[in-house]
Amino acid sequence: MLSSRLDKESKPMVLALFNRTRRASAEPPPVIEPRAEIGETWTPEGVTVVERHWNQAMSAIVLVYSAGESSCHVVACLGCHFSVAQSPDRIVFGGLKLPDANRIATEHATSCRALSRAIPDRPDDDSAREQLRKWVLSWQRRADRVQILVSYLDVHRLALQRSNEWVEAELQHLAVDRPDVFVVQRSDYDHTTLYYYVVSPPES
Repeated sequence: MLSSRLDKESKPMVLALFNRTRRASAEPPPVIEPRAEIGETWTPEGVTVVERHWNQAMSAIVLVYSAGESSCHVVACLGCHFSVAQSPDRIVFGGLKLPDANRIATEHATSCRALSRAIPDRPDDDSAREQLRKWVLSWQRRADRVQILVSYLDVHRLALQRSNEWVEAELQHLAVDRPDVFVVQRSDYDHTTLYYYVVSPPES
């Protein structure tokens, strides 16, 4: 009788234990906060970070991002200075699509052993303007007149941390300040699209 009574008394305890276990396992896992120091929560102006890649050693973080409304992507390493905006397999310039960008980012993250640098500070307007003009005016030219698309500057957007609208406005200001080396041309068709050209300075 004693044994039977103990069995009857212990069954509710056992059932309660199992019930508590099942309820506990159904609870969501604890939320792990992103690591801001490696760029996990970094959202620089003008840039959309699409993917982040790293190896098991948790060394450098390799970002895949797009700029503005572009459907093309850039791969940039926060550890070394690796940055690419087109597939090395392409002969002519073409935007980097997401599958190719992820492949390149994975390959670089696997081989790179650099530690992630600190996330760059957003430069002030004067510094960003000076840097943008330096890139544009030193553009490699193989002809007297070379067109520059805003997307060509996407590889520099982590340094600029500015929107497409800011970049285009500064290019237009540059055309006013330096018409001898940089010009803006309005489209003959829709009269709203602007084209930007680096031109060779006149011969002295």
